Amino acid sequence: METCYSPQQYNLTSYGATTVAIISLEAFAGMWINAFIACVLCIGWVKKKTLNSNDKILLVLSCNRISYLCFSWVNNFLARIYPNYFYVHPILQILASFATFSNYSNLWVSASLCVFYCIKIANFRNSSFIYLKVRIDRMVPWLLLGSGISALAMGIIVYDLMETVQSNNLIFTCLGSFWEESIIMDKHFFPTFFLIGFGYAASFLAVVFSAVFLLFSLWRHKHKMQTNSMKDLSMEAHIRAMKSILSFLVMYSINFVCLILTIIDTMKNENAMTLLTSIYLCAFPGVHSLILICSNPKLEKALLKIPSCMKRSFFKK
Repeated sequence: METCYSPQQYNLTSYGATTVAIISLEAFAGMWINAFIACVLCIGWVKKKTLNSNDKILLVLSCNRISYLCFSWVNNFLARIYPNYFYVHPILQILASFATFSNYSNLWVSASLCVFYCIKIANFRNSSFIYLKVRIDRMVPWLLLGSGISALAMGIIVYDLMETVQSNNLIFTCLGSFWEESIIMDKHFFPTFFLIGFGYAASFLAVVFSAVFLLFSLWRHKHKMQTNSMKDLSMEAHIRAMKSILSFLVMYSINFVCLILTIIDTMKNENAMTLLTSIYLCAFPGVHSLILICSNPKLEKALLKIPSCMKRSFFKK
């Protein structure tokens, strides 16, 4: 007689409990950081009645990251504390599709931000690059729209995949038929996983090329300043910019590796590597947004005002 696993047979491991606690802290901290960016930009939008291209991308990115962190936290919480809810139709499909939509939207909007910075800051004499530099502000709404459409398409594909998984009882199986169901699983999953991986790779390549071109432009400009014996302050500013771009590139590279690992480890049991991957993927949006705040004068100024405002309100009481 074959023994079947049921969704009730579940024990929360110490790894899982620790991961839930860490991810909860990261998710709520990241949501607060991105909510701060959204609030500052919206207040400026109301006052000036306009938003520049950089602020448009940052506003959309912060909203996407809030939704991504929210769905990521709910998904991790349910998966480790209340996994039975995933067997209730259509909770799994809805969570998976919305998480995929917010994740892809976050990746593509952040890639659009890197491309925007590259075109705006870099200085090349190529006619195509000059054309893009002139037209980039008009292209920003189309970049954001394209990011949203591609993310929506992936969300629909993942919803359909989860529907297929549940209809074929591939979530939990009997030990005797595991090999046959694994073959069916591969047939259903491989095209979707390939498409998901391709989307991750495309957004990552956009970030890499933008960062490399921008680094090359800044390095060339720094070399010119060295030969012309220009001021040290300008040199230091260029060096700081190059260091921040390199740090962004390292962070995006680790994030890309973690995303690929999530695809590889999807059909495997939870282990230390998957838990570390989940922790990093939840930390990345908050840390990256915090760095964006420190590199944006308007956001940094608003952040520095918070302690003084808190002191005033405290002494008034």
